[in-house]
Amino acid sequence: EIVMPRLSDSMEEGTILTWLKQEGEAVAIGEELVEIETDKANMAYESDVAGTLTEILAKEGETLAIGAPIAVVGERGGAPAPEAPESAPAPGAPAPEASPPAERSALVALRATDEERSDGERVKASPLARRLARERGVELASLQGSGPGGRIVKKDVEGAAGASGAVAKAAGGPAATETAKGETRVEELSKLQEVIARRMAESKATAPHFYLEATIDMSSAVAARARLKAATPEGGVVPSFNDLVIKACALALREFPRANGAYRDGRFELYSRVNVGVAVAARDALVVPTLFDADRKGLAEIATGARALAAKVREGSVTPPELSGGTFTVSNLGMFGIRSFGAVINPPQAAILAVGAITERPVVSDGEISTAQLMDVTLACDHRILYGADAAGFLARIRALLEEPLGLAL
Repeated sequence: EIVMPRLSDSMEEGTILTWLKQEGEAVAIGEELVEIETDKANMAYESDVAGTLTEILAKEGETLAIGAPIAVVGERGGAPAPEAPESAPAPGAPAPEASPPAERSALVALRATDEERSDGERVKASPLARRLARERGVELASLQGSGPGGRIVKKDVEGAAGASGAVAKAAGGPAATETAKGETRVEELSKLQEVIARRMAESKATAPHFYLEATIDMSSAVAARARLKAATPEGGVVPSFNDLVIKACALALREFPRANGAYRDGRFELYSRVNVGVAVAARDALVVPTLFDADRKGLAEIATGARALAAKVREGSVTPPELSGGTFTVSNLGMFGIRSFGAVINPPQAAILAVGAITERPVVSDGEISTAQLMDVTLACDHRILYGADAAGFLARIRALLEEPLGLAL
């Protein structure tokens, strides 16, 4: 018996999106069996047993609690499990209608066309790409993937889907209604959006936020990055300014343990590892993958890791472990021209740093007016664990590391 797995540390239930195997098909250990929508992302669950999928217990679109049975896998070549006695029709009631063999064969053939190429090779695609293809009526077997190893990703399906009108058609929400506000269209939240809404509301309701703002002179960092870029071989990874911020935060977190902790049930939890979460905009949601042990990583390693995680989030292939274990979060909207903003703490973390754009502005030094590359940051803190003086010292340390970036290489 296959049960609804726990695919994230905060998952309580999951929604069956797509069965990647059908009844009667062979299943190997490690083979993708079903795509599940969790509170953090859409995940493809890999079977931990081998055999034949004899019975699917949970229909696509059905939401079940962790541990609830979703399928049965038996010995290879085994027949589907017999129906339980209680499923028999009541006296006088018509027997349930079984799918005609021809119709079932057609469904299996359609699936084979979609999941296999003409040479019998299984189509490689991210879970998000599979879901989009199903929603928009795109055959995966007809696409050439642009992802790693020829894997089909979100943009491949979107490019094949064509007109954006297909999105509205596939939404399947309630019919639009006309009111004084104009035409109103209701959209149901995904599991991820539901969790984001709940956790953010809980954060503001339970964690007493206070905010510290600082302006950081990034002139030396801008010059240092330009030198790094010039010295990096073609095709090499050049750390972004956000990578510099992540490294500065990681080093400062080692010196300020409470900033790297959490308030839980009347106690402080202080963590030995420094794991920085990086907020990434996903499809209609915000996902925070984790850079583990960021304080021990060099800038190049942070840059490579951050790009790989962001790509996985956008492709929908990020894994549960990569979304767990964060001890602090960095959220950057500078690329959108936002100068400053206040972020909501990602519970149960003690703080989150909101990073704005780097802009050239006038400054006064020794009575002389000049210009500098300035960046505004806002540290949101949970006052139950991080008090004003500690928070100010933590933010000052981040600023010192960024204003003299040589320390980031130590």
